[in-house]
Amino acid sequence: MNHQTLLDRILKAVDAQAYLPLADAVEGPAKEAMRLVEAELKRDDFDVTRVRGLVRELHDRGRIDAVMLHSALHVIAASPKVQDWPEAARQIGEQEVAALRQGGAQLDSHLASVDRHRGVLAFLMGQFEVALDYFSRAFERQRSAGNLANVLATLLRLGEEEEALELLAQIRSSFPAQLVKQVDDMIALDPDLALLR
Repeated sequence: MNHQTLLDRILKAVDAQAYLPLADAVEGPAKEAMRLVEAELKRDDFDVTRVRGLVRELHDRGRIDAVMLHSALHVIAASPKVQDWPEAARQIGEQEVAALRQGGAQLDSHLASVDRHRGVLAFLMGQFEVALDYFSRAFERQRSAGNLANVLATLLRLGEEEEALELLAQIRSSFPAQLVKQVDDMIALDPDLALLR
């Protein structure tokens, strides 16, 4: 795979004149619901049945939509405590169907989430070339710091430190200040990005 082509795609996706930042985090009423799920995932006495039940309950009560339901179920399946790759892949497919059915103004954002989840699954299974392609697609759809950080982490995992540093220099010189700060904050905390510190 030609990494330069992927980098070119990412860089072309950002037009400094028409840049529209999109939040990495969930917004609106679903934000608090997803914090509950995240807290469950971090518990020492994590129970996969309990947390899946919580996600389904949040959906049944209308606190998260079908897209968020399948996204959360994917995160659970792909988590280090579960590592159920077939279930993670199934939830990605369900999330994509839900996003396409819902359509509307959030379609690109929802499909970016699908691409990001596909990238995560490939990354966790050691398929870094595949992950890089999906993370690049996610960034093209949703220009967020999280999507850029995933691209950088995957380049590093592929041993492409020079390309990662080059991309980071481009980000710092031409992307909006808020996005640069978010990327820099992730670099400071994420062990997968330690080589960029």
